[in-house]
Amino acid sequence: MNQIAMKQIADYLEHGYLVLEGFVEEAQCLAVRGRAEAIVEEFDFGGDISVFSTTEQSHAQDEYFLTSAYAVRCFLENGVDIGKLGEGEVPAVNKIGHALHDLDPVFERFSYTPELIGLLEELGYEKPAFIQSMYIFKSPGLGGEVVPHCDHSFLWTEPQSVCALWFAVDDATCENGCLWVQPGGHRQPPKTRFRLEGAGTVTDVLDESPYDRDAFVPVEVPRGTLVVMHGQMPHYSEHNYSPLPRHAYTLHAIDTACEYLSDNWLQRGDTLRLIA
Repeated sequence: MNQIAMKQIADYLEHGYLVLEGFVEEAQCLAVRGRAEAIVEEFDFGGDISVFSTTEQSHAQDEYFLTSAYAVRCFLENGVDIGKLGEGEVPAVNKIGHALHDLDPVFERFSYTPELIGLLEELGYEKPAFIQSMYIFKSPGLGGEVVPHCDHSFLWTEPQSVCALWFAVDDATCENGCLWVQPGGHRQPPKTRFRLEGAGTVTDVLDESPYDRDAFVPVEVPRGTLVVMHGQMPHYSEHNYSPLPRHAYTLHAIDTACEYLSDNWLQRGDTLRLIA
């Protein structure tokens, strides 16, 4: 079992993120990569499919997105027009979400490991659970920008307990859209809260000041690296203008000993599975 040292825990608490290179083997990365590509190949794009964008939030109001909490669904890159695709052509997919870890055997094996369970225990989780998962493609020349944000804004617990477990399925560099984080930024409260209201969602603005992009640093990592991010850690990624892909898999964990708010957009109800 990969165990993190006390110094690494201290670094995580101090800086708000932790980089663990070699946490998963290359074969594991290739297995989830292949499975994600197969899901896209097999997916029925004939219905009402959401375009995912963090710069334009219209997707957040549609049923396809709001009912994806316990489903495996593809979300398209901004600007994709399915109607203009040739026969047999697969559209550019931004991500797959949001219950891969519970509904797909390949992703389930990757997610529910003794190493991850041990990591969450060492980080102090009493009753951990994976609330959502996403496979992000960040395709060459197409992978869209993800604007600065923190995950607590979207998966709110009282007290704050969410953390992101971000796996580099490909090498991640500044050229192909790696993560950027603000060291120590997890000490500041969230600037927004994204939540349900009526049949749709709203974003409450809690702090109108923009994030200071000069305070962010790139997290360039090789395939197999796990980046752990505190739920209040501001982070973003650039558009991938390079000829290289930057696939990644993300799990979001919460502590069910904390209150998961009933107006969070993602609700798992009795399908939520305790890890330990």
